Amino acid sequence: MSNRSGERAAQRIRLVVVLVVLTALALGSFWVLQVMRRDTDDALAARPRSKPDYYVEKFSYVKMSETGHPRYDITGEKMVHFPIDDSFEVTLPVITSLAPEKPSMTLRSKRARIEDDNTKIHMYDNVNADRPAFGTAEDMHLKTEYLLLLPDEDIARTDKPVEITMGQSIMTGTGMIANNATQEFQLLHNVRGTYQPRTRPAR
Repeated sequence: MSNRSGERAAQRIRLVVVLVVLTALALGSFWVLQVMRRDTDDALAARPRSKPDYYVEKFSYVKMSETGHPRYDITGEKMVHFPIDDSFEVTLPVITSLAPEKPSMTLRSKRARIEDDNTKIHMYDNVNADRPAFGTAEDMHLKTEYLLLLPDEDIARTDKPVEITMGQSIMTGTGMIANNATQEFQLLHNVRGTYQPRTRPAR
């Protein structure tokens, strides 16, 4: 009886040891899986989220109005999308207003940043805007180093020095607010200008 009891005790010990080993292996595998998952999550979190996720070259984008008519067109050499804030950076952008009820205007710069669901367009470096003559208004040319364009409101503004040429008249100042819809603009500081009256056609 003692031998059998000893064998049963030995079997129980072996069974317990096997169970302990299997449990340890299971817990170890779970721990390794959690560590790997944590390391992967940490790696994803540590990855710079400011990196672009796609780009387009030689593009053309037309913004439509709620009535289905084109409002403005944006073209450029390259457009890069940044997912962290859903913004775009554009190289050599050209923006042209297309609304038929408003005078056309074309804006160019070396680069631009588009944000807030295309409601804000920041234009940088050698910004030029041109509007041809229409009705009684003379042609207009604007030059500055920075321009914030609000296309939905048809408003442009800057806090940088700006030069505006209308026909033969030239005005300069620092800071400007221009409304293309109402044909109104305001220079805010250090305003200087040379006004040349329009020449009347000979009768």
